[in-house]
Amino acid sequence: MPLSSKLLLIIIDGVPERNFRRYFGNLEGWVKNGDARVWRLRSTLPSISGPCYASIHTGVPPQEHGILSNEARFRVSQPDLFSEISKAGGKTGAVTHSYWSEFFNRYPFDFVRDLEYDEPDSPITHGRFHTMTGYGRDNQMTPSDVDLFATLTMLTERFGIDYGILHTCTLDSMGHRFGHDCVEMDNACLHMDGMLAAFLPRWLRDGYEVIVTADHGQTDRGTHGGHEDLQQDTAFYYFGQAKGPKPDTLLDQLALAPSILKRLGVKIPATMKAKPFF
Repeated sequence: MPLSSKLLLIIIDGVPERNFRRYFGNLEGWVKNGDARVWRLRSTLPSISGPCYASIHTGVPPQEHGILSNEARFRVSQPDLFSEISKAGGKTGAVTHSYWSEFFNRYPFDFVRDLEYDEPDSPITHGRFHTMTGYGRDNQMTPSDVDLFATLTMLTERFGIDYGILHTCTLDSMGHRFGHDCVEMDNACLHMDGMLAAFLPRWLRDGYEVIVTADHGQTDRGTHGGHEDLQQDTAFYYFGQAKGPKPDTLLDQLALAPSILKRLGVKIPATMKAKPFF
């Protein structure tokens, strides 16, 4: 049976809600034109990348799935978006950091085997990954976001995936290097918005609902992980036909996984206890 819709989740790592609303003029233009809606979304705690990645896809807090830091990596045991969509007969795709492959397909990540795979019987049907090996202040080791957006588009058009996720660390890395209140960060956000704008209309024309958000925020000093609005809160843009909550509603990151499954018409597992916001 075909799924009831198809959806792309775009995770732009480490962007506080303030910077989305200030600098992503293309996204804001879609909202102003009535073609998209935007809410504030609050991440889980700790507001660190790895724990947030696992919570985004499982709908459970880090204290339950066990990914409590970027150094704690293993195949999570809870049902997740990839596993549930694949079991329902859907095709999934991921263009992301290698952590996502480790959390939701297999651990440890093998550079030769896992950098690119097409595996019909795996939770992630089509995977294209990068590792950022050697990452540090002097070299971000991040791919061009145009390349990542183009790769996701290739998966949609070559394989007809029903659910796809794209994850880019560019802005998170820039934030750690420069903080979030500087000329360098302003320009990085503006460039990201322009790169995304080149592909978003194509995804919509191809019939995808699209969500653009972040895993967590980041402070002006380039930190995140703790309990603070700048560290936890980000924007949540939705392009689709579902009815959503009131504009001033604060969305819970743990509700993202069951919300996506509801849009796709896939049964929500009992472990995902947060109420869908669609």
